[in-house]
Amino acid sequence: MPSDAPLILAFDTSAAHCAAALMSGDTLLATDKGDMARGQAEHLMPMLQTMLKTQQRDWTDIDLIAVGVGPGNFTGIRISVAAARGLALGLGIPTMAVSTFEVMRGPTSPHDKAPQLVSIKGSRDSLYLQLFGGGHPSGPPRQVDFSANVPDCIITPETLILGHRVGDLAQRLDGPIAPEQLVEREMADFGPTLARIALARWRQGETTPPPPAPLYVRAADAAPARDAPPVLLD
Repeated sequence: MPSDAPLILAFDTSAAHCAAALMSGDTLLATDKGDMARGQAEHLMPMLQTMLKTQQRDWTDIDLIAVGVGPGNFTGIRISVAAARGLALGLGIPTMAVSTFEVMRGPTSPHDKAPQLVSIKGSRDSLYLQLFGGGHPSGPPRQVDFSANVPDCIITPETLILGHRVGDLAQRLDGPIAPEQLVEREMADFGPTLARIALARWRQGETTPPPPAPLYVRAADAAPARDAPPVLLD
C-alpha cells in the first residue's frame, strides 16, 4: 500500500524560472527558486541534487516526482517534462503532471465546488484560460487574444474568475460579472504549491499516474523549414 506521507520531489521550468521543492508528507523540507530567462537545462539537476544533499536524502528515497507541464514557455516545458520522465524511468517511481492552471488555483480552496475560470498570462498580450468545475477541469485549455471577447465561456453568477488580469477579462466576457466573482491572484511558492497539489492527488488514490506530457495549448512559434527534407535511401 502506498505511503500516506510520500517523499515528493517537485520542479518546474515552464516560465522564466527554475523552481523546486522537496516535501515529506505535509512537511516542506526544502524549496528553491531561481529567476532566469534561459539556462534552466543547466541549472535544474544541480538544484535538485543540492536540495537532496542538504536534507541528507538520496534519489532512491523519492516516492513521487511532480512536474509542472505548462502552459508556458515551450523550451522550458520540454526541459522539466524530459527530466521528470527520465528520472521516473531510472528510479522506477511514478511522476505526476501538474498544470500551471492547477498551481494558480492552489492545492485546496474553499471554492472548489464552485465553477471557476482560471486565467494565466500568455505571450503577446494573451491569456491562457481553462474552466474548472468541482475541483477538476471541465473544459479544454486555450489561449485567447486579450483584445478579443470570449463569448463562448459560460459564466454563471456562481463562477469565480481566478488568476491574472481578471478585472480586464471580466469586461470581455458575456453577461454581468459581480465584483465578488473576481479573485486577482499571482502564483507564489510555485515549487511548494506544486508539491502540495501532487500530495493531495496522491492521497486521493492517484498513485500510478500516466507519464507527464507537455501542455502547450498554442502552436509553436518556430517557422517551418524552407528546405525539403532529405530523401532516405534504402
